[in-house]
Amino acid sequence: MAQARLRGVVALDGPSGTGKSTVSRRLAAELGAAYLDTGAMYRAVTLAVLRAEVDTGDPAEVTRVARAARLTMGTDPLAPAVLLDDEGVEQQIRGPEVTGAVSAVSAVAEVRELLVATQRELIAGALEEPGGVVVEGRDIGTVVAPEAGLKVYLTASSDARALRRTKQDSSEGRDGDLGSTHADVVRRDALDSGRKVAPLRRADDAMELDTTELDVAGVVEQLNKLVESRDLLGEGR
Repeated sequence: MAQARLRGVVALDGPSGTGKSTVSRRLAAELGAAYLDTGAMYRAVTLAVLRAEVDTGDPAEVTRVARAARLTMGTDPLAPAVLLDDEGVEQQIRGPEVTGAVSAVSAVAEVRELLVATQRELIAGALEEPGGVVVEGRDIGTVVAPEAGLKVYLTASSDARALRRTKQDSSEGRDGDLGSTHADVVRRDALDSGRKVAPLRRADDAMELDTTELDVAGVVEQLNKLVESRDLLGEGR
């Protein structure tokens, strides 16, 4: 029997630490779909801004750097590469400097306009193959792909999200302190939800899924059920 494959777009939104990246990649891999991490795009642009030693509070300069940056996103869920000016920066964009500055950079309207256009191009390309794509971020269901066949807003308690972030940092060789990570989670929630352009919020037609008490397998199981309920599966090769 042919394996079922995703048709169309699954949009996964939510704040930091809800497990978006991990479950999005696994869901895409299981359903033979492409995968796009839009947060990584903003992080890559933020890295470019920091390397250019530009003030993140200067929208014009931030936009100039963003327009000049050559950003390439791999959409294979098994190897989701992020290239900045032909350099793989998957690890660098997860560091504390980028994490501390990304909300400011992503709040610049011109940067969002630039990256949303690129994100829509990547989604369109993935759908041409034909196939489906799992897209994760903070404004996918509301701005980037409002016509997605399935929109899910992932949530979790701030304590659970801080613990996950701390464990992830430690496993990847970065210093992790639970107290400071929790403070950063709360800070980013406020910044992302309070920005004027494309704030973090649940789309009106999105399903909400609390991941506080669920492991990765449990979240993916729930997502698979939602995909099936929306009739987004077709026969694979």
